[in-house]
Amino acid sequence: MSGPTTRWLAAMPALFVLIWSTGFVVARLGMPHAPPIGFLAVRFALSVLCFGVWIALVRAPWPRGRMQWLHLAVTGLLMQAGYLGGVWSAVKAGIGAGTVALIVGLQPVLTAIWIDAAARAGERVGRWQWLGLLLGFGGLAIVVSDRLQGGELSVFNVGMALFALGSITIGTLYQKRHVAPCDVRTASFVQLAAAFAVTAPLALVESGAVEWTGELFVAMAWSVLVLTLGGSSLLYLLIQRGAATQVTSLLYLVPPCTAVMGWLLFRESLGVNVLLGLALTAAGVALIVRPPSRATP
Repeated sequence: MSGPTTRWLAAMPALFVLIWSTGFVVARLGMPHAPPIGFLAVRFALSVLCFGVWIALVRAPWPRGRMQWLHLAVTGLLMQAGYLGGVWSAVKAGIGAGTVALIVGLQPVLTAIWIDAAARAGERVGRWQWLGLLLGFGGLAIVVSDRLQGGELSVFNVGMALFALGSITIGTLYQKRHVAPCDVRTASFVQLAAAFAVTAPLALVESGAVEWTGELFVAMAWSVLVLTLGGSSLLYLLIQRGAATQVTSLLYLVPPCTAVMGWLLFRESLGVNVLLGLALTAAGVALIVRPPSRATP
């Protein structure tokens, strides 16, 4: 394997965390100006168009077999429509970005519990990995704990956040188990098309009007060009190449990174608690991604 290719593969996890972390910032930027499902329907439509042009230019190979198309559609419904719909609806309903990050950040724990119970494909979670998961969750909780304010939570916005958590957790496990390796561009096209097919009719009956402000244009452009074409593609590749527990553990780094971005862009507080959380989270992820021979005593 060539040097540039090796360096690219090594940089993929860090790049994914950086890109994925901007999602909460974009939600904060765009949600005051549009209903969540309507925004996502437009995002999915534009993303399908972009991937379609990309596929046509490079003649990327399509997935083989009807079942692969079906499996990709299911993962698109779960990891695109379900996850994003839940997160953006929760933010629109008043829940803080940090709180959403905390709830969705439970995904590595749920993934690890499922894998440990099933113990399939040689992915059993070892004791060091469990310690890493606990450290990561502890660090994540510290980062967002001071953002929890009275009156922020409701049955609806917490329900939407939990729906997002369930969608991305099941979607990750489903993709790891059922989706065969294939070209990320055509796979993403199928996933996004399925997500659009669900969100488009829901957007028609959703209340609220779209206000095409400068902030909304920036949020839409970033969502399509960076988050979908970049972040979602990287997540697909990481799940395809790595163990599910290791991949989802990267999401522990998203809330701390989001906290740093909030400090840089919106001058949000970045105190001792956040720095401690960053350190714990980094230590937890380091334990989780250790080679299997070392991770399991």
